[in-house]
Amino acid sequence: MNFFFLFLIGVVLPLAASAQQLTPLARQPHWASLQRYANTITASKLEQDLQEVYVPDGSWKNWITITPEEAVIEPYPDAPAEQALHLPLASSEADCKTVPRYWKRKSECDSLPGKPLAGIKIVLDPGHLGGEWAKMEERWFRIGKSKSVEEGTMTFITARHLAKRLRALGAEVDMTKHELGPTTPLRAAQLRTAAIQELKKEKVVCTPHRLKKMEEALFYRVAEIHHRANWINEVAKPDLVICMHYDAEEWGNPKHPKLFHEERLHFLISGDFSEGELVNEDVRYTMLMKLLGRTHHEVVEVSDDVAKAFVAATGLPPFTYHNPAKARPASPNNPYLWNRNLLATRLIKAPVVYCEAYVMNDREVFERVQLGDYKGRRQVGSKCLPSLYREYADAVAKGIADYFGKQIIICKKP
Repeated sequence: MNFFFLFLIGVVLPLAASAQQLTPLARQPHWASLQRYANTITASKLEQDLQEVYVPDGSWKNWITITPEEAVIEPYPDAPAEQALHLPLASSEADCKTVPRYWKRKSECDSLPGKPLAGIKIVLDPGHLGGEWAKMEERWFRIGKSKSVEEGTMTFITARHLAKRLRALGAEVDMTKHELGPTTPLRAAQLRTAAIQELKKEKVVCTPHRLKKMEEALFYRVAEIHHRANWINEVAKPDLVICMHYDAEEWGNPKHPKLFHEERLHFLISGDFSEGELVNEDVRYTMLMKLLGRTHHEVVEVSDDVAKAFVAATGLPPFTYHNPAKARPASPNNPYLWNRNLLATRLIKAPVVYCEAYVMNDREVFERVQLGDYKGRRQVGSKCLPSLYREYADAVAKGIADYFGKQIIICKKP
């Protein structure tokens, strides 16, 4: 499955720049829509965010020219000059116009006594599909006749517990799905043309097996994420999105998997776009949408609180990326937070807390999955532990409540 794991960030990495190249299934960008951000950011702040958060390899300089008055943005490599976007910039922070957005900042909505999340709309996004789809998406393994470990099923159980906790704290909560399986009406077989195009782009021989695997990868790693993001942006319009995942080591044969003594935790924040990714026109556009939408500071703050609550509850150590081309630290004070370019975090406009917790093929986690979901505590080795799913949900709910529950005003839409 190594070749198709390139789809983890929602794209197969491009081999070379070409005019108006898009990632699989992406919409053609509407560049003129970025004019709504005119005069909402200064030249110095734009350059700082590009260099420190979004494109730290400096390749943004190849297609964005910043002057005190405007940013001139080339939509795709070697685009004609007349197609460039000219975005007016504010002359000072005091002159910056309000950033257009549908989500509320913490300073605009705060807790009521006993209801720290009153007036806040949260969407929960349980990662992956689970159930009968788990084998296709390669997030499944079993040892002998054990209960199967399915990430999509695990995140769904966790999300239902988290929804109850957040509602009890006063939040309005919805979920991207209400049953196991996909939300997109598309199916793998309908993506054959796109799959053939991707194999040709990658100069991979189009065997029946590879074609089938590419169709499936486009279905569950691209079409599904696009469908969820579109629903969040266009229908739900929440103040916060929580994406839930369980981490894993390579387990090899899913019927004879490798188990480890390895647990960890980290949170992913949109950023660290590479030069190779940014040759795609849609990636350039969505990167700038994220930057100009100004969610990064909010996401770092809320993820920081969730990470602290999670660590206090579980003691999980931080995961460390050693390749800066893949991810870079998002905070000098919290080793659990990382900037990384993922399809979901770059497509969703609202602030996103993206959790990667535990290791599914860790021996203790495997044993906890076998115990299922339960109230109270049970013996796991030498420890007496709560349900894995409830522990995850409790930690996230505590962190979200900590973040929003620090001021008291009535929430109002901006």
